[in-house]
Amino acid sequence: MKKLSEIFEIYTGSKLDFGKQEIDEKGINFVSRNSNNNGVVGKVALKPNMKKYKKGDITVPLGGSYLLSAFVQNEDFVTAQNVDVLRPKNEMTEIEKWFYCYILRENRFKFSAFGREVNKYIQDIEVPDEIPNWIYNCDLTLPETANHTPLQLNFDNWEKFKIKEIFECKTTKPLDINDAIDGNIPYITRSAFNNGNSGYYGNVDYINEGNCITIGAEGRVAFYQSESFIPGVKVYTLRNDKLNKYNAIFIATILNQKIELYNYGRARILDKIKEESIYLPVNEDLKIDWNYMELYIKSLPYGDLL
Repeated sequence: MKKLSEIFEIYTGSKLDFGKQEIDEKGINFVSRNSNNNGVVGKVALKPNMKKYKKGDITVPLGGSYLLSAFVQNEDFVTAQNVDVLRPKNEMTEIEKWFYCYILRENRFKFSAFGREVNKYIQDIEVPDEIPNWIYNCDLTLPETANHTPLQLNFDNWEKFKIKEIFECKTTKPLDINDAIDGNIPYITRSAFNNGNSGYYGNVDYINEGNCITIGAEGRVAFYQSESFIPGVKVYTLRNDKLNKYNAIFIATILNQKIELYNYGRARILDKIKEESIYLPVNEDLKIDWNYMELYIKSLPYGDLL
């Protein structure tokens, strides 16, 4: 084993605020602490004073619910605050870089948003200094759907809505884990990982229908649930008859930009969720454009494979 700093140069990132940048679809990737889409939340205009990083570098978010969600970047990029950048000291293949991303993700249990700070210890994380042979049998070939060209996002046609104006928001009846029985129904909890899924049980009296968005109070992350599920403690549901897996992922991604409002012990409870405001695309009648959101997600690389 070696310390991470023995294998990689570690940089502190660009420290930019996405909300203050000029959106430019032909610009440079902006990498945040998001755990989706390689951490890329959009493209921004590249300015001379911005610190730019290279295609092939690894990004590592340092806080929030996405501790150590490391990605290999496939284009040049800039970063938000609290995103470190790793660059191998010696030549390394893409598959070898992804191996170290996986190792970093497996280290996240050692840190929490309220305990040990990753930025103080990242250089000392111990990782293997040899790549196992099975790694070289992994196929990184992209399917044809990876080459989709996303629809353009026109932010001129977006309006502000409160969550309670869009969704029926409810608190679920929770299953006490001590009363759980064996089964195959997903158990959705406040976890910020694995779509909130913390196991499978058979307590049918606690089943909630799928096709909704769930948010756990302390986990804070919004997930789309396609299947019926059993909820844990403090899991809330957002429902709308027009919701489907595509537009739900569009909206959940926006909801997850609000996570940092609940740092430092502030739980994302239902009353606060109802009052949250988000911007969504609208049609000519200034109504939420559910169809556009669906088409946008389908236009993304892999979007039609959801």
